[in-house]
Amino acid sequence: MFNLNNVKLDMTAGLESQLIHDAKPQFALSGRSNVGKSSLINSLINRKSFARVSGEPGKTITVNYYNIDSSIYLVDLPGYGYAKRSPEDIKKWSSLTNGYLTDNKQLVCVIQLIDLKVGITKDDAQMLDWLYETKTPFFIVCTKYDKLSKTAALQNLEKIKSHQCVPDDVEVIPFSALTGYGRNEIWSYINNILGQ
Repeated sequence: MFNLNNVKLDMTAGLESQLIHDAKPQFALSGRSNVGKSSLINSLINRKSFARVSGEPGKTITVNYYNIDSSIYLVDLPGYGYAKRSPEDIKKWSSLTNGYLTDNKQLVCVIQLIDLKVGITKDDAQMLDWLYETKTPFFIVCTKYDKLSKTAALQNLEKIKSHQCVPDDVEVIPFSALTGYGRNEIWSYINNILGQ
């Protein structure tokens, strides 16, 4: 297990040339704008506001590298699918994200976040297809679990698990940033992937 007191933000990369290529395994968080990537990072590392949570979707157009105990990086990718972005911002987002995801030898797994209330959007489906086609290992974290009744949450989870873009062997973990539900399961899964 990692020492979560030893966490630092190593790099906020706004350009492809700033992306980190050292030997540490990388787990990238992907998802649409405002799905809760920063909230998930804060929950995983037991800090309230280490990763800046923006109230305004589409704020982050950088790749943020969180160094966990000098062992792995949790990498926060810019959120996709935010309509109010300017064409220049969309172009910059695509170039930076593609640069990160393409031929990245350190990328061990993508943690794909899906809003449990909203379900799989068109943008999510595109991302899931890309992950499948490129044989990029991934698992799904369904955020905002606390925002639904238990029955609705279970129904929505089933819809996500049975969606045509989600292969049968892909792990789907419900998560709440408010209560921390699912947090330990996510860490267990990360440790499994690392063979720890």
